[in-house]
Amino acid sequence: MKKLQANIYDFPHYYDLVFGSDTAAELRFLRHSFSRFVQGEVRRVFEPACGTGRLLYKLGRQDGLEVGGVDLNPKAVDFCNRRLERYGIHGRALVGDMANFDVSQPYDAAFNTINSFRHLPDEGSAIKHLQCVAEAVRPGGIYALGLHLTPTAGEATDEESWSARRGQLAIKTHMWPIDKDPVRRVERFGIAFDIYKPTDSFRIEDVLVLRSYTLSQFHQLIAAVPQWQWVETFDFRYDIRRPIELGPESEDIVAILRRRS
Repeated sequence: MKKLQANIYDFPHYYDLVFGSDTAAELRFLRHSFSRFVQGEVRRVFEPACGTGRLLYKLGRQDGLEVGGVDLNPKAVDFCNRRLERYGIHGRALVGDMANFDVSQPYDAAFNTINSFRHLPDEGSAIKHLQCVAEAVRPGGIYALGLHLTPTAGEATDEESWSARRGQLAIKTHMWPIDKDPVRRVERFGIAFDIYKPTDSFRIEDVLVLRSYTLSQFHQLIAAVPQWQWVETFDFRYDIRRPIELGPESEDIVAILRRRS
């Protein structure tokens, strides 16, 4: 199989398929979260690190919401905006840094569900991100923030493989740890997309560099941005009926943060 060393985010068509397997569950969870935790009506939603906008366009098309987003990758943003335009959805994504952006009018809710937050390389940028989102969300609105914590008890679940198919395109994805530096809080993961088409097959390989968080470190981070109140926590089952208790073995979490008045 041919191998290509490249940025996976430069292939939005493949990325959208690879990370689309949980879309239905995420959408149900977000809709329930908006209804349960947002004070007031939800008409406008925002996604930092929106990528291809796989959730934004569904919320715009199916729920009639106005949407907005920001992402560093121009190819992903272009893919997102072409889809929003195709379906006549009100709102657009912008190319920009999720730790340094402004919006013209506050949103009712924001979300970042699949660990993209951990691309922020240090404490300063993580705090700036939370402050930017707080400025982008009105009081009483929420931010649903999903990430993988480093457990301090038990064994970490670091290696994953999954498959996705759309028509005649099939992709097998594998993600594995390369190395971890708990002092600098830097983790590197390899990720590979094995692409299968009727007339071709090849592999795209990349390295993801992520910042690590224990539960205690994440608590400290949220406490450093007083605009947010942490109101509930779930896991990546996205079951609104089953909030979780956090502890030393916690890994995949979705924190529901409410913007204080």
